[in-house]
Amino acid sequence: MSTFGDCRYRQAIPLSSGGRLDINTNYGLRRGFLPQGHRRYSPLRQPTAQEVMTRTISAGPTTVFIIGAHTNFAVFLMSNPQLKKNIEHIFVMGGGVRSKNPTGCCPKNASSACTPQQCGDRGNLFTAYTNNPYAEFNIFGDPFAAYQVFHSGIPITLVPLDATNTIPIGESFFEAFQKNQATYEAQYCFKSLKMARDTWFDDQFYSSYFMWDSFTSGVAVSIMLNGQGSNGENEFAEMEFINLTVVTSNEPYGVYDGSNPFFDGRATPRFGLQKGGVHSGHVQTGIRDPFCLPDNGVGKGKCQDGYTKEISGPEGVRVLVAQKAKPNKDKDSPLDREYFISFLEDLNLPSQSGRFNLTTQFPCYKEILYKADLRDRSSGRPVVFDMDMSAGDFVSLIYLLKIPAEIVDLKGILVTANGWATAATIDVIYDVLHMMGRDDIPVGLGSVSPLEKPSYSCEYVRHIPQGSGGVLDADTLFGLARDLPRSPRRYTAENSVKYGAPRDTDHPELRQPLATEVWESVSEEVYSKLGKKITVLTNGPLTTLANIIRSDKNATSRIQSVFIVGGHIVGDDEKRGNVFTVPSNRYSEFNFFLDPLAAETIVESGLDVTLIPLGAQRKVNSFPSALRELEAAHSTPELSFVLSLLSTMNQLRQKSHRYRHVDTFLGEVLGAAVVAGDPILRAVLETKPVRVLAGDESKDGRISTVGIGGKPVKILKSLDSQGYYAHLARTMGDKEQSAVIGSFSEQRRRWSKAPCET
Repeated sequence: MSTFGDCRYRQAIPLSSGGRLDINTNYGLRRGFLPQGHRRYSPLRQPTAQEVMTRTISAGPTTVFIIGAHTNFAVFLMSNPQLKKNIEHIFVMGGGVRSKNPTGCCPKNASSACTPQQCGDRGNLFTAYTNNPYAEFNIFGDPFAAYQVFHSGIPITLVPLDATNTIPIGESFFEAFQKNQATYEAQYCFKSLKMARDTWFDDQFYSSYFMWDSFTSGVAVSIMLNGQGSNGENEFAEMEFINLTVVTSNEPYGVYDGSNPFFDGRATPRFGLQKGGVHSGHVQTGIRDPFCLPDNGVGKGKCQDGYTKEISGPEGVRVLVAQKAKPNKDKDSPLDREYFISFLEDLNLPSQSGRFNLTTQFPCYKEILYKADLRDRSSGRPVVFDMDMSAGDFVSLIYLLKIPAEIVDLKGILVTANGWATAATIDVIYDVLHMMGRDDIPVGLGSVSPLEKPSYSCEYVRHIPQGSGGVLDADTLFGLARDLPRSPRRYTAENSVKYGAPRDTDHPELRQPLATEVWESVSEEVYSKLGKKITVLTNGPLTTLANIIRSDKNATSRIQSVFIVGGHIVGDDEKRGNVFTVPSNRYSEFNFFLDPLAAETIVESGLDVTLIPLGAQRKVNSFPSALRELEAAHSTPELSFVLSLLSTMNQLRQKSHRYRHVDTFLGEVLGAAVVAGDPILRAVLETKPVRVLAGDESKDGRISTVGIGGKPVKILKSLDSQGYYAHLARTMGDKEQSAVIGSFSEQRRRWSKAPCET
């Protein structure tokens, strides 16, 4: 349900810009270029990797390409030994055998002050080379899984850094690619490559960005087309057989220090592993593991987890290894590698070419921004909504957009990205705002890590399930996000020197604003120009708001009140909290648990704080009651979407234990209703002094209402549950402030209908 060991391997990959955010969105290019088809992720219906592999490999002889971590395939091999006979060959991109990293080296004429970084390393872990200079990202993603694959007895061809380091992109190739974009796939690949170049962290892109996975595919296909000869004859790479293994733990072996989950605290090792064997040493615990630091602080890091190590003796496996890219046979060509020619030719072939991109998929495609005209209406309470993008947060957002502007004037949205969804889910916020005709509302991206924690930390967020019922379903809104109309606004990696980027990209005006920037803009408008204070509603961890309080000395004076959906007040019944993945933490609530220091910061800030705690949320988390009222209400596009979302969650909760907790998200909508203040809720508040506990996982995020030192906050004690359900349904069904474009299906019809609208 959660990730062991603070994401010991995954933390090597940055979470925000330059890392997962840019990969998940392909720098923001994906949604603006790729067409939208009918297939989509659907909870409990989406085939698993194991199902697909089993079905495919059972059907007959199969060749496997692995260009990422080896987890999926290793699990398959360990679970289905009888199907190994059907696997003819495995092609792997990853590892470094004899490689010498060419990046991070000092120029020849550099001063003595220049300090080499990854220069000469076997690996490419740019986030962790001081601890582990040997590993490459794909193998490091799961070293034990890679070991299982390499030692499976199946023939393997490896294209490691040794070879890919010899095929940098180069300026000549980049220019040739720019001139050869005859197909949609060529256009998409070049756009991706160009954005990678334009956002590269230094001016060495052409010598430090290589053809990793694509070169592997070329070598593999060439070997297959040449009849898979015994020596791996192919057009693009020089090959050599090498005996090697994958390092999974560090010497000395058999000394159990708490780092190795296969051995530590076990009478019998997992998977029948040998005590004192190669898997029994220290396992790197993270990218800042003290064990891995060089002795006396001098030299390279000493951990080798994930190292594809050349070795003699019985532990070695004979692997066909690509050594270097072959030069272009045409000496007069500006392209110096043979593979460059094939890559550009094949990518531009008209056969098996893409049919269209998003803009050509629909004859009447047009990007329109909808902005609300509120000039003739009195404005209500200025509100900033801070959300971590759980399903409940999106229902809350739609609800806030439905409340008359005379009551709630939503000024901005802050995204706290260390909660239930990844930062890339910000695109779904843009889609909801587009549906509701509010493309004028700014959205700011906040921190991806808790207060005072390093950017790679997943100390708390690792306790949110990654798959079913967790991040996967939050990111996709349980598969329903694709029903929303596509907004012209989206996350993009476009950036500007003005904001600290190394260079301006083509469209710096499209840059994604940060949460602090949106806050500064909104607070300046509301406080300085309108003479009002801001109400803040938080529906996730309090990280973003705490960062604002700490960085902006004027923030507290500009905040009228803070409504916090979170925390758990333990009553006489001692009912548990909802952090179900941490059994030792019985009385915390997730939003406080995910950043207890931030929660403590806000509670002790002196702000006017109102808590909507877990106990109150549980009074309104009945799916049958909510669905009954919604089904009886007048239909609007937004009500239909909310009804589909809640119905899906309810059905999943009944079908699988993985979804038993999703009623938590339904309860989160209560905070927005309390901010709106409809008297039908009959909300009763009481004031109590509270403290937030932090520093012990079993108590992190727990609220204490006893002892000295607590700060007084208002706590929602009771409300009329039935009145709340009726109010929610009536609001969602109100024809006022309704969707201007109800769904992607409606958008598709508009874009497909001729004559095109002007």
